[in-house]
Amino acid sequence: MDRMQSPQPARPRARSSRGITAGITALVCAAALLSQPAALHAAGAPELTDARIITDPTGRTVIVPTDPRRIVTAGQAVLMVADALYLFPGAPSRIVGIGRIDQGRGNFLEALDPYYVRRAVLETNVGPEQVASLTPDLVILKSTMKERLGDGVELLGIPVVYVDLETPEQYQRDLLFLGELLGEPSRARDVTDYFASITEETAALARKAARQAAGDGTSGRPTVLFLYASVTGGETAFQVPPRDWIQTTIVELSHALPVWIDDAPVGGWRTVSLEQIAAWNPDVITLVAYRRDVEAVKRSLIAQPAWRELEAVRRGALHSFPVDFYSWDQPDVRWLLGLQWLTSILWPQAFPPGLLRERVYDFYRILYGMDRDSTDRLIYSRLGEEFR
Repeated sequence: MDRMQSPQPARPRARSSRGITAGITALVCAAALLSQPAALHAAGAPELTDARIITDPTGRTVIVPTDPRRIVTAGQAVLMVADALYLFPGAPSRIVGIGRIDQGRGNFLEALDPYYVRRAVLETNVGPEQVASLTPDLVILKSTMKERLGDGVELLGIPVVYVDLETPEQYQRDLLFLGELLGEPSRARDVTDYFASITEETAALARKAARQAAGDGTSGRPTVLFLYASVTGGETAFQVPPRDWIQTTIVELSHALPVWIDDAPVGGWRTVSLEQIAAWNPDVITLVAYRRDVEAVKRSLIAQPAWRELEAVRRGALHSFPVDFYSWDQPDVRWLLGLQWLTSILWPQAFPPGLLRERVYDFYRILYGMDRDSTDRLIYSRLGEEFR
């Protein structure tokens, strides 16, 4: 908690452009823009008297403050960006505005940071003028918010950079970028090294357990179905994720076979019927229900005769993804916990519950500076009975 009171001094490092031609073009543009400071704060944005040129993860060349001090992040999926920013000790004190974060179980950062109340909270449908009213010197958005919000903010003369934060590879790239942007490159390397090592170690444990299972004459890789249950008007619909989303990646990294992969949608969730679920007949079903009590949804399914006929339900292998403030399957930093949890479900001989519990403590200590008591109070108190 203390690290939020005393931000580390920024030590920015210049970033080279992509290629000589791109670099020359960027410098020309930078010179033109920097010679016209009024254009850079036409809507009240601070004048960029000390700026540098960077290339953000989407390939855009942007002029940003050398030492940004008034950062805003907002729009849909802002929790992914905000949770990533809070990995850097110097970031919270620089954030003057942040989008509303709530998936029905409260805001993790508000519970973590005693100074969170000092920041303006922006609604999900915030417009460029509302962002500009906070006089930010830098806006950081999800790349999906470019047309909806970012383009308008840029027209007001405020620098905007974008991150993806959707896949493990993008997490490595985007966190390194944020570390450079915030003047904390060593912290970025530490965090990305942690993500990479835990991902690789967990996948290796799963592969080893699968080889052992195959040697014992049992199937080496279980089949898994990931389901998103959405409830509307008392009716429950079930959806599966696209091939390239983090939910599918988690299943594959845990060395299981996603049964829906051949029919995986492109660009968004796809609704599937109970008949299709029964035809897939997976060994394990994992369930999420965003903004709903996933444990209650799971109990309601088990109570239905048609669901009790499924092999996974008969074997007690219908599992709800853990949720503290947010579900662990999303492209939030918690995807790393979701991977370890699923591996512990599929390969308990290689990843026992005691190991998982220690890994959860490590996660919140390494990433957010939380001690065990804080993790018990803020995280374990919220997890479902199955996890505990």
